Amino acid sequence: MNKKVLGIISQFNIEGDIVFLKPYGEGHINETYLVVSKIKDSQKKYILQRINNNIFTDVDKLMSNISLITEFSRKKIIERNGNPDRESLTVIKTTDNKPYYYDAEQNSYYRVYLFIENSVAYQVVENKNDFYQAAIAFGSFTNLLAEFDASSLYEVLPRFHDTKKRYNDFLTSVKKDKINRAKEVKEEIDFVLKREKYVDKIVSLLQSKKMPLRVTHNDTKLNNVLFDKNSGKYLAVIDLDTIMPGSLCYDFGDSIRFGCNPCLEDERDLAKVNFSIELFESYTKGYLESVKNSIEKIEKDNLVWGAI
Repeated sequence: MNKKVLGIISQFNIEGDIVFLKPYGEGHINETYLVVSKIKDSQKKYILQRINNNIFTDVDKLMSNISLITEFSRKKIIERNGNPDRESLTVIKTTDNKPYYYDAEQNSYYRVYLFIENSVAYQVVENKNDFYQAAIAFGSFTNLLAEFDASSLYEVLPRFHDTKKRYNDFLTSVKKDKINRAKEVKEEIDFVLKREKYVDKIVSLLQSKKMPLRVTHNDTKLNNVLFDKNSGKYLAVIDLDTIMPGSLCYDFGDSIRFGCNPCLEDERDLAKVNFSIELFESYTKGYLESVKNSIEKIEKDNLVWGAI
């Protein structure tokens, strides 16, 4: 076993003795390991991750958000007689009771979650039932956190959904045209310019407080939902790095942009890229069913704008 990784995992409150570890998963952002410990005649599994502090530069704020959300979620799940170890991420604290460990030698940050047993994640939408279940999952996630004060969260990726700023940055880039290629994409530039009136629709509603501020996941791809291997139903929403305050329209839109295109997000053959109305209808049905007790009319009226 990797001695360096063993040294890192020993900094956390792991039960039993480590008997196995290996690289795990298909994530693009964080380095991840599956860790197995033995406790008498049973085993316990954990996920160890090295946090990408090039993207998430303030790990204190990142892990504060995740800790607050998971602690609140677990409490709500217990109140409804659920199983928080399977229906939520569980942050394992360090031996000095912190949510992450800093390795000064490598200038690296690590965290540990309890492994969610008998679960599976999918990389692409293969059928509308999977997408429907993802909609139920993310809608239920919104419901679960409906009473959480979103303003208490840090904006770990500042102005991530500030579409007005992104549009203005686009205009600046076109104007500067640093390597003289704007002329090659005039049709695409004109497409964006003609849609300026849509740019700040949701941002303005939030700023005016006409739309409620919510806890938003901000990366609502199918592979951030764990499904039960046996029943096929959703278990938990994972990958909480991008948790921030925002609008549920952001999360709905993110799911639609990802899931209604039946390709991987880095597909280079653009002929394969398309938009499935059938999948859109399936996701919308599931999402509205699951958020019906907490969604407000102004949010429902603007859901589609989240995708646009």
